Formats: sequence, structure tokens, C-alpha cells
Amino acid sequence: MPSLKDLRNRISSVKATQKITKAMQMVAAAKLRRAQSAAEAARPYAERMESVLANLASSVTAGGPPLLAGNGKDETHLLVVATAERGLCGAFNSSIVRLAREHIARLQDQGKTVKILCVGKKGFEQLRRQYERNIIEVIELRGVKQLGFDTADEIGKKIIRMFEEGDFDVATLFFSRFKSVIAQIPTAQQLIPAQIPSNENAPPVEGPQASYEYEPGQDEILSTLLPRNISVQVFRALLENAASEQGARMSAMDNATRNAGDMIKKQTTIYNRSRQAMITKELIEIISGAEAL
Repeated sequence: MPSLKDLRNRISSVKATQKITKAMQMVAAAKLRRAQSAAEAARPYAERMESVLANLASSVTAGGPPLLAGNGKDETHLLVVATAERGLCGAFNSSIVRLAREHIARLQDQGKTVKILCVGKKGFEQLRRQYERNIIEVIELRGVKQLGFDTADEIGKKIIRMFEEGDFDVATLFFSRFKSVIAQIPTAQQLIPAQIPSNENAPPVEGPQASYEYEPGQDEILSTLLPRNISVQVFRALLENAASEQGARMSAMDNATRNAGDMIKKQTTIYNRSRQAMITKELIEIISGAEAL
């Protein structure tokens, strides 16, 4: 049985940990408000761009640009796995990696070649244990203080450059869509060829529907919009990830704080019982000695 000193040290250690988890919960709550607002603000633009692309793609004949129709092959797949740079956020990172692993296993069973582009340190750390040879590059965002479109645009241009050089045929983006503090949805979104929603699946647009006339032409507009759409979707994924990460961390630290409180109560009870037993034993020894005299 541990001594009273060991129990006191254990209680002090858990109390110190509880202070840290409580502070991390409060920091995550403050960051969540900004991240959630940014993610929700980016959704209408991304959905509207998908709607415009769907309208354009529906009238394009003979395939269209490669970013829209692909290169006609389906042999090499690029998986862009976006995760966090830090842990202590529950199952946020592992849920994204699990979805990516399932996709990799399915592709490899079909005899496809898989390449992985990791955006975020935690995804790389988990995937390299099993798929180190498949990882072609790791993009760390630890030095990025504020997520901006420039960061996503660099990643988008890198993906397009690899596609133009023939490094892959299909690109899929993995991230976590923010729903609430306790619910983040791992999502796989195909980037190349562009996954254009059909008219019935397109996001609803309020107000009267208008017919568009494009100048200089639909093909020219598509050649501009499609690369930008990839950067927009990457930017949206990074913002969704940022909100999901803070929501998951807030929930995880809240659970950790509660567990620390329960542990403190349990250890305090054990400490008090042990102390009471020692005092009772000493009293019995004193009384027994007095009676012997």
C-alpha cells in the first residue's frame, strides 16, 4: 500500500494536470469561436463555386479541360490527408487517418498505385508506420499563425503541377467537416477530376434562377475556375479542420478535466482512510501500552 507521502504527491500531480487541461479547454473554446466563424463563412463561397461549375460543366461537350474530365486513366491516386500539427484533441486525427487507410486498402486491393501527400504532422506520424514508402511529401503548417487563402493556394498549385506532370490520375482530399463541438465528420472529397454535383444534388440557391451567358467562352472560364476551385476546396478543408480540431480538443480536455477531478476524489478518499487507519493504529498501541503498565 502506498505511503501517505506518495498519496499526497499523487494528488498534487493530478491537480497540476487538471489545471493544465482546464486551461487548454478554455484556450480551445476561445479559438473555436474564430475558427467556427471562418469555416462557416467559407462554406457559401465554396458551394456557390460548385454550383457555377456544375452549370458550366453541364453544357460542356467533348470532355472539357483535364481538371474536369481527367486524363482518361485511373491507375495512380494521390491522397491529400489534412490533419492537425498537434495532438491532445481526441480522435480528430485518428478518424481522418482511419478513413484514409480504408481508402488506401480499397485502392491497393484493386491494384492501383497510391501516393500520399500529408498536410499536417500528426497524419504523417500515423501513416508512416504502414505507408512510409507511399508518402511523397509532408507539408507542415506549424509556422502558419493565421490560415489564409495563400497557404491553400500554394497547396492547390502544387497538386495541379503534379497532375500536369503526370504524377497521378485522381486526387482525393481527406479532412474533417465541422458539425458541432462533439461531432466532426471525416470526409473524402475528390478534387481531380472535379467532382461536380448534379443539378438535383447541387446546393439550393435562393431566389429566381437565371441563365448565364459567358464571355469569352465556357472553356476559357473553366480553365480559370477549375484551378481556383481546387485551391478554394483546400482552403475550405483547412478551415473545417481548424474548427474541428479546436472542437475536438475542447471536448477532450473537458473529459480529461472531469476524469482528473474523479481521480482526485478517489485518491483523497484513499488518503483519508489510510491516515485514519494509521491514527487508529497508533491510538490502539498507546492504549495497549497504558493497560500493560
